Amino acid sequence: MNVKKFFAAATAATLALTLAACGGEGAGDPDPTTAGPVDAVDARIGVAMPTQTSERWIADGAAVEAGLEALGYTVDLQFAGDDIPVQAQQIDQMITNGADLLIIAAIDGTALAGQLQTAADAGIPVIAYDRLIRDSANVDFYVTFDNYQVGVQQATSLLVGLGILNADGSAGDATGPFNVELFAGSLDDNNAFFFFEGAEDTLAPYVADGTLVIKSGQTTIDQVATLRWQQETAQRRMEDLLTSTYSDGSKVDGVLSPYDGLSRGIITALQNAGYGDNMPVVTGQDAEIASVKLIADGVQFASIFKDTRKLADQAVIAAQDFLAGKTPEANDTSTYDNGVKVVPSYLLESDIVYADNIQSLLVDSGYWTADEVASGIAE
Repeated sequence: MNVKKFFAAATAATLALTLAACGGEGAGDPDPTTAGPVDAVDARIGVAMPTQTSERWIADGAAVEAGLEALGYTVDLQFAGDDIPVQAQQIDQMITNGADLLIIAAIDGTALAGQLQTAADAGIPVIAYDRLIRDSANVDFYVTFDNYQVGVQQATSLLVGLGILNADGSAGDATGPFNVELFAGSLDDNNAFFFFEGAEDTLAPYVADGTLVIKSGQTTIDQVATLRWQQETAQRRMEDLLTSTYSDGSKVDGVLSPYDGLSRGIITALQNAGYGDNMPVVTGQDAEIASVKLIADGVQFASIFKDTRKLADQAVIAAQDFLAGKTPEANDTSTYDNGVKVVPSYLLESDIVYADNIQSLLVDSGYWTADEVASGIAE
């Protein structure tokens, strides 16, 4: 989306905060949670984002950068192009250049142990941004959405689209059976497992009683994962499913997709196979503008809106706390075990986007304009 909106939103939110302007050792303190305060005018923050191929990550990077700069911090924002070694090198360079704090949205949540150890040795706090960094004790804080609940919402929207549930959660009139297929995100992204688990738990009773039929038999996350969340990979898999499983004349009624980019690939495969006038229920996530238009047009059924302006603000608040020598407030201290420790976390809520609430959720909040929704293009 238009990053100017994110600059404005982040700046407005963070200017209300108090500038961290006390002297201290900062990055020289060996324990980030007890580090002395750092002057805003002296503090340097490295922000590592995974890619610029998704409008979501561009907007996240812009919002975090704007919020930090509004507080007087120097920001080193880097995008890694979905290249794991590039991201590792970028973080190494941030540390070498004197970062006082790191905010990292990891490409591979298991690939940064060396960089995090170097940061810890230098007393540099690390905030994991939206994607949990695994297998390291040197993750100090995590800001994200309630990702299990996101998966629940994705599955719920599928059930609503099929008519099994009503939007208010009550039982619908449809009884099935319905043929559905499952897609998951990238196995190197910890969030993919939370999304899939929430969705799987929600759909399981309907699979068990025969209301839903996963005709391909591909039901495990290993079978349905999509490396790097690539749209083209999802399109190819949907094409393969249509050829291998639905060549007998049966139809797909619904597709659980965990991300709008995958959804568009899936929809392209379905359209190419002749589903244009009778599109299955397809879910999504991130309320990307191209998919919001598809929802408005009745092509994609739903998406999950994670207001990343709020996520960026929370990362800025946590960064400010660390640099002021304080411990950021966590609202979850039990869920996010990275394999070595339970990382203190701040979780934000998400919403299901249907055609009838685009105006109230996305337009009225200033996330997208009515013109952007109509065109499917960010201004």
